[in-house]
This record gives sequence, C-alpha cells and structure tokens, in this order.
Amino acid sequence: MRLVKIDKVQPGMKLGKPIYNDKGKILLTKGAELIDRIIPKLQKYNVSTVYIEDEVSEGIEVIESIPEELRIEALNTITEGFQTLIDLSDSKSNLQGMMKSGRAIRGFQKVFKDILASLTDNQNALNLLASTKIHENYVFNHSLNVSIYACQLALENGLPLKNIEEIGLGAMLHDLGKVYIPLDLLNKPGDLTLEEYALIKQHCKMGFDTLRKIHEIPLPVAHCALQHHERIDGMGYPRGLKEDEIHKYAKIISVADVFDAVTNPRAFMAAVLPHKGLEILYAGSGTQFDPVQVNLFKGCIAIYPPGLTITLNDGRTGIVTQYNYQAAGRPEIRIIRNEENENVIPYEINLGAKENQTLEIVMADALI
Repeated sequence: MRLVKIDKVQPGMKLGKPIYNDKGKILLTKGAELIDRIIPKLQKYNVSTVYIEDEVSEGIEVIESIPEELRIEALNTITEGFQTLIDLSDSKSNLQGMMKSGRAIRGFQKVFKDILASLTDNQNALNLLASTKIHENYVFNHSLNVSIYACQLALENGLPLKNIEEIGLGAMLHDLGKVYIPLDLLNKPGDLTLEEYALIKQHCKMGFDTLRKIHEIPLPVAHCALQHHERIDGMGYPRGLKEDEIHKYAKIISVADVFDAVTNPRAFMAAVLPHKGLEILYAGSGTQFDPVQVNLFKGCIAIYPPGLTITLNDGRTGIVTQYNYQAAGRPEIRIIRNEENENVIPYEINLGAKENQTLEIVMADALI
C-alpha cells in the first residue's frame, strides 16, 4: 500500500483505505476502483491524497496512529468548541453560558481521551499521515496535530495520566487566541509590519484570558496558551520567561507547535520536509527549546512512515517500506522509478547504510 497525491492518481487504481467526508461518513470503500469521474469529485471533498494498493507497493504495511474517523471527529469538536468558547467570552457569564462551556470542554476531553487510547494501543512511532484535509482553517488543523504530537511526547516523558490529559487539552487550546485575530492577517503572504506582528503576538494572552475564566479548565492548561511562545533563553513572548520559569507543559507543546508549523504550508511560508523540521528543532535546542524534549520528540515520531512516496536527490522515486529508528530521516526505500522517471523492477535500498550516505530525500509530495 502507498500514499498517492490526488493529482497523480491514475484511473483504474484501487483504494487501499476507505475515504471519508468531513462528517465521518464513507465516500468510497476499500478496494473501490478510482474511475475518471470520481477523481474530480474527491478533490471537491478536499481529499488531497489517497492510499492505493498495487503491485509495486505489495507487502508495505501502513499503520495509522490515529484512525481517519477519529481525526474527523476531533477536528469537528475543535471547530465547534473554539466557536462556543469565543462566543461565551464575548458575552456576560451566566448559568446557560457556564453549561455551554462545560459541554465544550467535556467534548475536548472526550476526543483527547480517544486520541490517547489510540496512541497507547499503537506501539509504533507516531504516523500522522491522513488523506483528508478536513478544514480549510489552518488553526483548527494545527491545533489537532499539536495535541497529537504533544500527547505522544508526554507519553515519552512517562508522565502520569492526569498530566497527559492536561497537556492534551492545553495543546488543543493553545492557539485559541488566534480566533480573535483577523483571518486576513493570519493568512497574509509576505512579511508582517511591526504593528501586525505585535497584534498576532497578543493571541497568547487573549487565549489565556479566555481560558482562565472557564471553571472546568485547570490553570496549567490556560498557561499552555500563555506560554507556548516562551523560549528557555528568555527571548520569547509574552513575558520573556526562561528555563524553569516556563511550565513543563508549555515546553512540550512548543516543540510540537513549531514542528507542525514548519512542516505544513502557510500563506507566508512554504513547508519544509520533516527531516528539515527536526533540524530546526535541533538548531533551537538549548536556546528556544528544552533539549530533553527535542531528543524525546525525535524518537517518538515517524517523519517518513511506510507507504510514503519520496524522491531522492539523484532523481529516483521510491516508497518508504520501513522506518529507521536510528536515523529518522533515512528510512528503507523500495525504488520504483529510475533517474529518468522510468518504471523499473522494484528493488530495496536502505538510506541508513554507509554506501547510501550521499543520498537524501528531496521531495515527499503527499506531505508538502
């Protein structure tokens, strides 16, 4: 099985996994043949990639850390819950408002417990590949991804269940304040003015001010929103905290936040490949990020998981067959096309082997 970008799907290909709509209902079942008229319809449903089964990917096992149905449920919960909390913060507190906020928080907690159960059941490195881009709003997709990364990192820290659940909730809500920022400013291409950047930086305190007023939310969860842009060298914002002045939850979430941000395209910045994202974390280790969390993060995510199609710097195309725990950016590959983009009889190479040290992944179009 392999993951293919929707614009590279050929009529006659067969689905390796079912495709869902944004309500969690199945659009196409596993094994369905992708015919001409179906492919444009999938694009209208924001399906950006699909898993297919074919001869060249035979035997490659793809293990989802988070089932697609759960991702959809979680994104819908985040979308609706954010709006509920913002609406309530703009009105006077009353009994009805308290009941609505309580339901929203319980919704976040329930979906995070389901995410935690999925990650706990899965003994493999975290694989976040998904086929459906469920929501166009970057903040909602980002909030879900950060909560999943932060949950996995919290598990790697060996923290008690109560702390993991608080970190998960804090990660889901860390960017709540961005809902107060005009969307055209968040999506502005090019450089921000000093005034615009100052306004965006206010999202930390805006989120904190909303969350600290909600009775059901522990104060450390609200501090995740306030502190996730602090740096251990004291050069972060909004308060310039450093080292142990920063809550451990925020140190965990900041690593997950930056990795997801740089590896996903935004209006003002192109995405980088996952191994480049790790390099950014290591470059900031000891200044921006807690080195312990950076090292733990590297070991718990599969940045190039099985089933992903990649291109090497010598022009060859392959499919990841095995994740390499010793060298995150250098998995085992099944080569399917040569340097001239011609189909070849598939063969295996290991990017972690000494003889392949000059090779590097330069494209994974299903990620970018």
